[in-house]
Order: sequence, then C-alpha cells, then structure tokens
Amino acid sequence: MEKIKVAVNGYGVIGKRVADAVQMQEDMELSGVCDVVTDWRIQMAVLKKYPVFASDDMFKTKMNEAGINSSGTLNDLLASSDIIVDCTPKKIAAQNIELYKKLGKKFILQGGEKHEATGHSFSAENNYATAINLDATRVVSCNTTSIVRTLTALKNAGLLLKARGTLLRRATDPWESHLTGIMNTLVPEKEIPSHQGPDAQSVDPSFDVITSAVKVPETLSHLHYWNVQLTRKADKEEVLDAFNKSTRIAMIKYSDELAANNTVKELMLAIGRPYGDMYEVALWQDMLKVVGDEVFYAYLVDNQAIVIPETIDAIRALTGIEPDAEKSILKTNESLGVKQSFY
Repeated sequence: MEKIKVAVNGYGVIGKRVADAVQMQEDMELSGVCDVVTDWRIQMAVLKKYPVFASDDMFKTKMNEAGINSSGTLNDLLASSDIIVDCTPKKIAAQNIELYKKLGKKFILQGGEKHEATGHSFSAENNYATAINLDATRVVSCNTTSIVRTLTALKNAGLLLKARGTLLRRATDPWESHLTGIMNTLVPEKEIPSHQGPDAQSVDPSFDVITSAVKVPETLSHLHYWNVQLTRKADKEEVLDAFNKSTRIAMIKYSDELAANNTVKELMLAIGRPYGDMYEVALWQDMLKVVGDEVFYAYLVDNQAIVIPETIDAIRALTGIEPDAEKSILKTNESLGVKQSFY
C-alpha cells in the first residue's frame, strides 16, 4: 500500500505529537519536520531520526552551525510531501497558506487560526465526510474539540437542545510556565460568549451553545462545567449511554480518587501514555446529574493532546485515503490507544 507522505511544519507542543502519531499509522509516512529552533526541542527530532528541515536558508545555516544535519528547507520538504500539517505558532500558519496554495499542497491548520483561513473546521465524529478531498481544513482548538465531541454525542442521541458552558482554562503550556502565565489570580475573558462557542458552531452551525471562560493559574489541563437542556426528560443512564457512543469520551469517577486534574495526569503516566497525554475527554460519571430535561456535567481536556487524533483523521479525510469516518477513527484510536475506559 502506498503511504501518504505527511510533512509537519513546527515541531513544538502539537507538532512533535503529530509527528509521533503519523509514524504510528500504517497508511502514512512522515516526510519530515520543519522548524526554526536549534535547541533541545528539535534535537529530540534528531534523536528519533526524523528528517529535519529548516524554515529557510538562514535557519538552515543556523542548524548546521549547531550540529544539526538539516535535510533542506521548507520548500524542499513540501516538494517531497502530499500534505502538510502546520503546527507553527498562532498567526504564523496563516502566513504560510500562500506558499502551500502556490505549490498545490493540501494543508491542515490548528485551532489558533481563524475558520476563514480554510473555510472548513474539522472534528472527526461530527463532520468527517464534509472534509473528504478538500484542499484544506482547520482542526479546531482543544476546548472546541471537547465541546464538539460531547455535544455531538448528545445530538446524535436526539437529546441536544441548547448548551451553556463555563471553561476554566489553563494559563499557559506546561513547558513554558517558567516564562509566562498568571499567579494568584483569575482572569475572566471579557466577552460573553467566549470564542469557543462560536468556534464550535463553525463545525456544526446547528449547535445552540454559549460559553464563558476564566483563565486559572495552572497548566495541566482545562476544566469544563456544562448545563445542557435536553429535547425531553431523560434519566442519567440514557445520557451516559449517549456519551458512551463516542469512542473519544472516557468516563472517570470522583470516587476513584480522580478528584482533580493532577490525579488524572498521574493516571495517564501510570498507563504509559507518551508525555502523559490524554486524547480523550475525561468526563466525571458520578458527578453527572440529570434534573428533568436538564443535564449537568464536568470534564477535563488535555490541551496538548486532544487534537492529535483529530489531526490524523483530518489527514485521511483530505487525502481521501479513507472515505469512511468510522474506519478512520477506529484506525486512529487503535494506533494511539484511545479508549473509553482507562482501567
């Protein structure tokens, strides 16, 4: 079987995880990773024997001076690739679009970019079919991915009427918490709705969803609280059954001493996840409450990992190598170890 050649531009928080995930797929091949740094981050790619490329000739020279054997520049990487996943910092990716289009390359952006940059926003369990053979898509942000997953599960069960959520957002990525972030304060986003609600509607316009968000002084994950009005009265088991139809929502229990995001992170490390990553939405089963036609629930989102399986599925959709959403999701889940129960 001929494999799709995938390039990763930006070998940071998301890029390194996408590169690792691509390597795990039987129908994909990592053609290389591209970056501008010469520090420990890109040295990890060298250790893994990934082909390393520099953004341009200037950075290629810097890499060579640092002892990194660059395979060429971004243009060289694109020439040998079928599709590129752009994981560069926010707003940088939008500047790369013209080059990708000029070279006729399919591309995937991450959630830091605007929906208008591609005209399509992706979440595998919701709209995989609409991305098949497109030239570009945008995998929505970590928080938006969790919103679309959970609301899609309720929608598919015929239970979703409208949703209102409050997000407690981590202050920064863990690797740079010594450089930036907040301490001893909470910072509410000044606009209601916060951007995640409208972003979820870019995937599925039928969602009646409003979000508000607060930045909190921690870095491990995001915490969501949701109040959803159902289309009718239901019981807890029916709601749980709806969530269990998603293969990327995992139930956890407060009673199992999984009472905080640090304990769930420890669980991910205990089961051997690379980087301690959690690809699933971790939803507290015993906290979920149904009152008449309303359901109240809370869950955790791994801001560094949840979009990785979505990105792999987006590669298959755009290239058309797997037209069936369920088959792609199953392949991705099996390769990454995505599961509905952690033990």
